[in-house]
Amino acid sequence: MQNNIDPLNKLQRWYTSMCNDDWEHTYGIFISNIDNPGWSLKIELKDTYLYSSDFKKVEIQRDDENDWILCKVKDGDFQGFGGPENLTELIEIFLDWAEKNEV
Repeated sequence: MQNNIDPLNKLQRWYTSMCNDDWEHTYGIFISNIDNPGWSLKIELKDTYLYSSDFKKVEIQRDDENDWILCKVKDGDFQGFGGPENLTELIEIFLDWAEKNEV
């Protein structure tokens, strides 16, 4: 993936690269809000090259109580949660991991 592309476009390209006339019919990417307030990012990894890749849990709590991140892989899904202005950072954490494990 190219580094000069914004995170949303990179995520779109990652999604497109996983589409194989099968994966996209069963699995996907889900972005929603949570009531903390904040964001939830779920990316289903089954049948992707990331399914067996190790992911080190990320937990960040900054000075502002609304500036936080929690990312982990659980039950075959990348799960990212963050404050109301941390959605881009959640996507970037996923993409950094995806790029480091790209085959």
